[in-house]
Amino acid sequence: MKKRSIISGLFLFVGLQLAAQELIWEENFEGDSLNMENWSYETGDGCPDLCGWGNNERQIYSEDYVAVKDGNLVITADKVGDAYYSGKVNSKDKFEFQYGTVEVRAKLPDGHGLWPAIWMLGNNINEVGWPASGEIDIMEFVGRKPDTIHNALHTPASHGDTENIETTRIENVTSDFHVFKMNWTEDAITFYIDGEKTYTFSPSEKNEETYPYRHPFYFLLNLAVGGNFGGPEVDDSIFPKQFLIDYVKVYK
Repeated sequence: MKKRSIISGLFLFVGLQLAAQELIWEENFEGDSLNMENWSYETGDGCPDLCGWGNNERQIYSEDYVAVKDGNLVITADKVGDAYYSGKVNSKDKFEFQYGTVEVRAKLPDGHGLWPAIWMLGNNINEVGWPASGEIDIMEFVGRKPDTIHNALHTPASHGDTENIETTRIENVTSDFHVFKMNWTEDAITFYIDGEKTYTFSPSEKNEETYPYRHPFYFLLNLAVGGNFGGPEVDDSIFPKQFLIDYVKVYK
C-alpha cells in the first residue's frame, strides 16, 4: 500500500493540464431533479440475473434514494425495517465516450459496510458480458478501510480479485470533498487523487484479454451496502448516510 499525504497546492498544476484540453461533457447537478437526458436509474437487487449485483451486496436500489440538492447528486443509503436501500445511476446509451480525461469531485460517506463507487463499463457489455466489456474503477471506498481509496481495472485476464489495483491512503477522506481523476488513452489509464498520480495501468502486451479499453464506456455512480468488498458486516447504527457528487467532467 502506498501512503501519501495529498496537498491542495497540486490543483494549480492539474488546472493547467486540463486547460490544454477541451471540455466535451459536464454534469454539475444543478436544479432539483436528475437530468434524465444524461442519466438513468438502476433499481432492484439485481435478481433474477445478477442477485446481489454479482457481489452479494445487500441493498435494494431505488430512485427514491437519489436526489439533486444544493448543486450535488445525493445518493442516500438507509435501513428500513430489515432491508437496506440506496441509489445507483448510469449514463449508458446517453453519454458514452472513448479516451479522454475524467474529473469527479465527491464527498464520501463513512461507516462500516458502505461501498461508494465512481466507475465505468464498456458499452458493449450486453453483447460480450463482463469482464470482456472491461471495467474502470475511478474510485472505490469501503468503510471498513478508513482513509483508503482504491483504483482498479477488471479485464478478462484479471478480474474480481484483480491484480490491476492500487490503494492510496489519504487524509480526511470522508470529511472533505476530493477530486478523482482518470486519464484514458489507447495504451494507458492513469489515476489521480487531488492532483497526485496514484496508479498507471499499461500492460506490456495489449489485447482484448489484457486491455479491453479501446471502445466507448459509460459512467456508473452508486452507494452499495455490504457485499464481498464492502462488507460482509454492516454497522446498522450508521444510517442514513449520503454520498455526494458535485460534478462529473470529461475533457479531450
